[in-house]
Amino acid sequence: MRAVVVNQESTGVEVIEKTLRPIKSGEALVDVEYCGVCHTDLHVAHGDFGKVSGRVLGHEGIGIVREVAEGVTSLVPGDRVSIAWFFEGCGRCEYCVNGNETLCQSVKNAGYSADGGMAEECIVTADYAVKVPEGLDPAQASSITCAGVTTYKAIKVGRPQPGQWVVIWGAGGLGNLAVQYAKKVFNTRVIAVDINDDKLALAKEVGADYIINGLKEDPVKKIMELTELGAHISVVTAVSKVAFNQAIDSARPAGRVVAVGLPSETMDVSIVSTVLKGIEIIGSLVGTREDLKEAFEFGAMGLVVPVVQTRPVEDAVAIFDEMERGTIQGRMVIDFRKHKCGCGCQH
Repeated sequence: MRAVVVNQESTGVEVIEKTLRPIKSGEALVDVEYCGVCHTDLHVAHGDFGKVSGRVLGHEGIGIVREVAEGVTSLVPGDRVSIAWFFEGCGRCEYCVNGNETLCQSVKNAGYSADGGMAEECIVTADYAVKVPEGLDPAQASSITCAGVTTYKAIKVGRPQPGQWVVIWGAGGLGNLAVQYAKKVFNTRVIAVDINDDKLALAKEVGADYIINGLKEDPVKKIMELTELGAHISVVTAVSKVAFNQAIDSARPAGRVVAVGLPSETMDVSIVSTVLKGIEIIGSLVGTREDLKEAFEFGAMGLVVPVVQTRPVEDAVAIFDEMERGTIQGRMVIDFRKHKCGCGCQH
């Protein structure tokens, strides 16, 4: 099978031919249809979390179960399922049993500590593969598997109420979905902040009430003008220290700042201001299987429509280069249903 893996130098990706081992008890073999490309994949490819050369990337995978092993009762051949960042937990620790399974200290992550979905076939732990509901386009479902569930969970932990002000910092692959969940699922008033007019135009198109270009005007000042007291909830998907600091500065008393993006810098937080304004800073890490199930359902209902562009596996290296340059609009999704053979035909 063809697979997109971290190259030997951990400086990027390459497309190789790979053979899978036989499946074991509790596992299922999935024929991958689509796999989205996430900024986290770029971090893994560059060794930012530790070098994992040869690892099959991908945690936005969607595919059809071809075979199940002994002991599997949760899936049957023909089921369409996800291959998500939360690949497997221990199932026994306090986090796994209290609804915070993504914080399991023995967690396996697809495309990092376990081979992921950026290949024509993938082996999954059956009980951790979430079924995709009927009516949800599989290419769009791939984006919900990470970007969607990550932003849905982030807004959810911010405890939104209808009519409250939610600011989405970063209007890229995660941000445009965050806007949709905030507006169409939680019925809030949404402000999108970015430094790219194209991404802001997309945010406006998918539901943002207001858009702010941080290079053209002061986001903190503008948010205060629009909201009077500041944001009830700020979700920071931007990989930028500046965005995190501006989110803190534009939070209203008792406001909540939900950290999602992973810049390498540290955030500047005034202890006095945080205490006197009662601001909460919350870290949100992807979503649980239940969160993903819910996020899928809102997609199947048509409330959230991911903006995706499908590309063949031959474009994998180019896609990662485009992501590094920040030129991708919406979400790039690799189509594994067919690929070019040596003679140039499609099969």
